Amino acid sequence: MNEADREAVGLVGFRAWQSSNAFEDVYLDPSVIERVQGEFAQFAATSTSDIAVVEIDGEIAGWGARDGEPNHISDLWVGPEWQGRGFGRALVEHFLQKMRAAGIGTVTISTHAKNVSAIRLYERCGFRIVWQGQQWSDSMKVELQKVRLEQVL
Repeated sequence: MNEADREAVGLVGFRAWQSSNAFEDVYLDPSVIERVQGEFAQFAATSTSDIAVVEIDGEIAGWGARDGEPNHISDLWVGPEWQGRGFGRALVEHFLQKMRAAGIGTVTISTHAKNVSAIRLYERCGFRIVWQGQQWSDSMKVELQKVRLEQVL
């Protein structure tokens, strides 16, 4: 990601989050939506994490990040109009390749337990579910039903 991408990265992340099929009514509360939109904008504006973007004809189609633990893919967001075209898989493979090169042995990724399309993508990329349960979301200020997936490299 370069400096010029920051605003678009935040917008793509928020639009992808909004289009998710994993929503429950509590997530549609206007204050939750406003908080999440602000979190995406803030993350994109200030992050020094390892962020990779997919750009198509000058437009950011999706992005992923490794923020926090070096073996964890913390974010994977593809704009709704670009989903289903292999960009999510390309981002996962990009990070897996970087982690293999760094000698990392096990990679983790998490998502909402109802985000079936993301879970299927991660499983097709070689991940398997190792945990499912409730987890607090600092950005949303609600409990989420999450899954954590893992892959041994």
